[in-house]
Amino acid sequence: MADSAILQNILNPPVLFFFLGMGVIIFKSDLVIPEALSKFFSMYLLFAIGFKGGHELFKTPFSSEHALTLLACSIMATLVPIYAYYILKVKLEKHNAAALAGSFGSISAVTFVTAGAYLHNLNIEYGGFIVAGMALMESPAIVIAVILDRLSKNRANGGGSINWKALLHEALFGSSIYLLVGALIVGYLTGDSGWNAEKPFTEDLFKGILTFFLLDMGISAAKRFKELTHVGFFLIAAAILLMVINASIGLLLTKVIHMPEGDALMFVVLCASASYIAVPAAMKDMIPEANPSIYLTVALSIVFPINIILGIPLYHYLVKAIM
Repeated sequence: MADSAILQNILNPPVLFFFLGMGVIIFKSDLVIPEALSKFFSMYLLFAIGFKGGHELFKTPFSSEHALTLLACSIMATLVPIYAYYILKVKLEKHNAAALAGSFGSISAVTFVTAGAYLHNLNIEYGGFIVAGMALMESPAIVIAVILDRLSKNRANGGGSINWKALLHEALFGSSIYLLVGALIVGYLTGDSGWNAEKPFTEDLFKGILTFFLLDMGISAAKRFKELTHVGFFLIAAAILLMVINASIGLLLTKVIHMPEGDALMFVVLCASASYIAVPAAMKDMIPEANPSIYLTVALSIVFPINIILGIPLYHYLVKAIM
């Protein structure tokens, strides 16, 4: 891979602000991002990418490639948490293995957004169906992780019934998926008129708010660095192994489907990412026995930085190599 691709990604302002946020903790600065503002950044990004994806769907006729892409998203969302669980439970207690497998099976919308900014800098487009695929990939892992946890409880002591109503409600109507899918639908229904009306907010402000959000994420990631000593070498190695496996399967599927360059990169990024927002929020209630310092630290302080610093340009290089 050309070193210039990695350097170009690192010198991208949002990524540099991620490092700047880490410096807040390292150098003990008193800079603080208010929690309400952090929540707004997250909501804005979900709204903006969902709305843009809906507009792209409006412009793009449905094709067999789109159907196969959505099928590939469904396959990955179903399979990843299952094999991740069996890899992780080699060393982890089953509750923690299930929760962390759910994180790997779901996706990181912010990693997706960062990859979109990377493509925008290269003047490469990606389609709205990838945004729909992202929405499709977020929830199934939550359901599967809880099922795996409950099955392990049932085998152990005959307990652990599944509250299907609460589980499905969280998976389908949790705040992240609700806003993302809702914005996607509105963007599709309003078409060009809606896009033109919202463009100053959804397009022109996007990169600036992404930059502030990654500043906040840098602060959050650095706060959890000390917890890496508690998760141990196995979890670091397992996280990297799962990223490699997931990205490799994603690359294979892009080759089989013949995805265009932009769509292929975004799909591989989704496959290789891990959720640190939607899944931890769900696991807190659904698998309370799991330790948040494991599944949140691995997703936020290992997988996320590796992906936005090295992963995105590496995946792009590999996508181009196999096309």
